[in-house]
Amino acid sequence: MKTAVSAIVLAAVSSVAAHAQDLAAGENSFKKCLPCHAVGEGAKNKVGPLLNGLEGRKSGTIEGYSYSEANKSSGITWSKETFLDYIKDPRAKIPGTKMIFPGIKNETEANNLWAYLASFDAGGKKK
Repeated sequence: MKTAVSAIVLAAVSSVAAHAQDLAAGENSFKKCLPCHAVGEGAKNKVGPLLNGLEGRKSGTIEGYSYSEANKSSGITWSKETFLDYIKDPRAKIPGTKMIFPGIKNETEANNLWAYLASFDAGGKKK
């Protein structure tokens, strides 16, 4: 019984540690996005829109940001799946977007970046 409990505790701790590593790696990956985007409390639109509350948000809807018509009419509601598809090649996913970022092709990096972005609510607080 003691071994089973130890295994459960170890699995739980490993899961939390892996999640923390994903967020830390995602935060590090977000440095590629920082020239154009902001996230967190006090985030403001830059060259690109702020990314707080991205999960579940319709594309082209942040107040005060001048989106391309392509982005506003893309029909995208951001989820992990749509983000991972988009971030590989933004211009292929939304032809006519103003975003000139070449994309993140590495699946692990893209997943970590999503985990980091999804950790912020619409007000910029960590969930």
